[in-house]
Amino acid sequence: MSSKPSRPYPLDLQFRGHIQGLTYLDTSSQPLCHYFGDVPYALPPLGPFRFQKPRQLPPCYRYGTKRNPAIFTGGCGVCPQPGVDVKEWDEDCLQCNIWVPIGDAPEGGWPVMVYIHGGFLQYGTPNALDLRAFLSSSPIKCIVVAPSYRLNIFGFLASSTLPTTSYAPNLGFWDQRLALEWTFQNINYFGGNASNITLAGYSAGSHSVFHQLRYDICVVPNEKGIIKRVMMLSNGPGLQPKSLEEVQEQFIELLSTLHIPSTLSPTDQLSRLRSTPARHLVHAVQKMALHQFRGVTDNTFIHAALWPDLTTGYFASRLIARQIPILIGECSDEHFVYATYRPPSPTYSSLQSRLLADYPASSVARVMKTYFPSGTLPVGKYNSWKDAFGRVYADIQIHALVRAMVHALMVNGAGHLLHRYRVEWRAGCVDEKFPRKWGATHTSDLAIWLWDGLAEAEKGIAREFIGPVGEFVQGKEVSTVWGTQSERDIRILKSDGRVEIESDGYWDEGMEVWRHLVGGDKEEKAKL
Repeated sequence: MSSKPSRPYPLDLQFRGHIQGLTYLDTSSQPLCHYFGDVPYALPPLGPFRFQKPRQLPPCYRYGTKRNPAIFTGGCGVCPQPGVDVKEWDEDCLQCNIWVPIGDAPEGGWPVMVYIHGGFLQYGTPNALDLRAFLSSSPIKCIVVAPSYRLNIFGFLASSTLPTTSYAPNLGFWDQRLALEWTFQNINYFGGNASNITLAGYSAGSHSVFHQLRYDICVVPNEKGIIKRVMMLSNGPGLQPKSLEEVQEQFIELLSTLHIPSTLSPTDQLSRLRSTPARHLVHAVQKMALHQFRGVTDNTFIHAALWPDLTTGYFASRLIARQIPILIGECSDEHFVYATYRPPSPTYSSLQSRLLADYPASSVARVMKTYFPSGTLPVGKYNSWKDAFGRVYADIQIHALVRAMVHALMVNGAGHLLHRYRVEWRAGCVDEKFPRKWGATHTSDLAIWLWDGLAEAEKGIAREFIGPVGEFVQGKEVSTVWGTQSERDIRILKSDGRVEIESDGYWDEGMEVWRHLVGGDKEEKAKL
């Protein structure tokens, strides 16, 4: 990012010290936005602190002095991950990139959006964001804080036997939480309003938003809650994650792949894992059958009653108590991209094995029975096993379970807090990434939400669709301008660029899938 036209931008963070970022400029040297990259929000998770919870910066921590300000013009450390050159890896990745609008902040400070990047919780970086156009010409004006967090084995290693005194599961989620707390405590120094924070995320970032929201409203006392509203873009709560006991099979496979003796004590196993070079860990994971490291049910960050809390109304009651609105939705053709992510071989058993890398065995059994009751590929429904995988994955991650979440909130009195959408249109810049025949597939709408790569003629279409989001982020009531009235209503950006409010044509099918996958109780089935 520093190669773009810019000039230095110093900032006094008061007791936190002095820093220097960038002011990005357009071709006529007019300012577009301010930027600060790789700003630490936690101490480095290195050496003995690998696989431990993130550590807060000490109260005495200073970023720099007036004479020697800390220079923050680069990007966050990139957590080791497949598909990225090893030279770019950096386990010291607990930093955030901060984007600030030009001009005077409104009274109380700029609204703040903490944006969590996606990547299946396995890969990704906030450095991919280029928000110059977003902050200079989109209808949304806010400070954006984009944290990096630990991914794959570094962020989601889990075991029922490792000593909890020196290790914790769900580290990626704990990293995100600490980044959120850091933002709350420090964003006023950047001109932000700490009492007006929107938590947003795309794909796995949206899945993360759900878990962060649940933690903020169900675990944290009301007076210490941080989140004021959320944007869940193309993902949802998902199925109940594996328990620590269930994920132990993956841990045993990891030890075997790395040739770490199972006869060692758990403490010694952890020590060996900490001393294993990052490249060996990443390469070992790529060889494993259970290759997806995701959130686990630890009853600390992720509670075992994830879906019961939704269906019985507990989640809704906490949401209502805090009056937190939710913007939530999908693309019409999510499955095309999902079908490309480590697809199975063309057999029933391979697809089942692929799903077992992500979900509990009991859930996978229900999935296979629901979608493939005869044990074969249904004639006329899917083009191939790869296509079937993409569509099933999209249902579990988005289409079916998002609708189940919406329904649970509606029947428990929180429907007025929901703002649903669906994207069927795609910008021309998406053609460089995905075939045109894929339509509005997963991530194709990032061009709209992040105002990135849009042609001038397309900005009017995008502005009409996301215009209300600008008011949403400010904290204004947007129900009337969003246009939806009931649980089945969706604000749709049609393929021809029109914005329409329509009834959800996938509602009944999505709810039926949910009933089979989650196994709603008799009372819930009666509601359906």
